[in-house]
Amino acid sequence: MSTVPKPHAVGKIKAGDVTQRVGVEAMEARGVNVGELVEKLIDAAGAEFTTYYYYTIRRMYLAGHEDYKEICEDARLEDRAHFELITPRIYELGGTLPYDIRSFADRAGCPDAYLPGSQNGRRPMSNPFDLVTNVTAAQVLEVLLEAERCAIRTWSEICDLTVAKDPRTYDLAARILNEEIEHEAWFIELLSKERDGVSRPSGHFRRGTPGEGPYSKNAGFYNP
Repeated sequence: MSTVPKPHAVGKIKAGDVTQRVGVEAMEARGVNVGELVEKLIDAAGAEFTTYYYYTIRRMYLAGHEDYKEICEDARLEDRAHFELITPRIYELGGTLPYDIRSFADRAGCPDAYLPGSQNGRRPMSNPFDLVTNVTAAQVLEVLLEAERCAIRTWSEICDLTVAKDPRTYDLAARILNEEIEHEAWFIELLSKERDGVSRPSGHFRRGTPGEGPYSKNAGFYNP
């Protein structure tokens, strides 16, 4: 039997130690500030989670524009998939989501995508049927567009922090970024036509199923 030592069999972390992670050690050796990265991932996850919530409301207010509704639904479900995709990585790095959902929403890395006419979410609701009645499709699309732009900036930053240093986080962030870039293009196309009467094609094709998430949902992983 060979007695030649295997180069990767041992390292700084002692055998059986469950208080440290070799995956984190390898990232830190390449210059990643893992604590800072975890905080940014939590903020990004918070933005995806709250965007999913706000898009649920916005989709309802695209009445009479069933094509817009369908595209908004794709973006809505894919943002939920982004939250589901990145959350396990936070725990793999030793972090955790906030235990209170209000704290989680407050630290989201992007502004709240409030429905126009809701007074930034503070509209007093005297009853459950206090519906905003004067919002236009263009107003909804404007907010959707800016939400996607914030997401692009967020995931681009995470890609920059992890490229060639943390392949796993980079892969997840890049997959999410691919879809956010598509979403921006969709809403530019729709808003340009709806508000300005100008055609700016996005190259959009209908997803095979709503919220298909061709980049963020990998058939080899369970990601509802």
